[in-house]
Amino acid sequence: MNANTHLGINPQLCGTPLELTDGGATVALATTTAMGADARGLVHGGFVFGLADYAAMLAVNDPNVVLGSADTRFLAPVRVDEEVVATASVVEVKGKKRIIEVTANVGERKVFTGTLTAFVLEQHVFDS
Repeated sequence: MNANTHLGINPQLCGTPLELTDGGATVALATTTAMGADARGLVHGGFVFGLADYAAMLAVNDPNVVLGSADTRFLAPVRVDEEVVATASVVEVKGKKRIIEVTANVGERKVFTGTLTAFVLEQHVFDS
């Protein structure tokens, strides 16, 4: 299956797709020193959220998908040079609305979980 959305994403910032299925996606992000929030190597949570958001958008896989809201939990810290893998699954479809469950792990350690709400628009968000 090919990606149909977010084709301009920089994989160094949001991750690289590992698997795309109908209603699902797995994306890996190699964290770097540029993502560090402090001298001890703590990765800023915005990069983990960006990975989760990207995985969710790929799970929907529509060119006109946009994020509407997110209920998230950061469960454990991520260190510079760790690989974070996010898995997203569409769990509900109701008209334009999609509910996506996302988890992110570093190895076996769960670092993030969330429920994201996205909308599939009839046209690009800038065209409405």
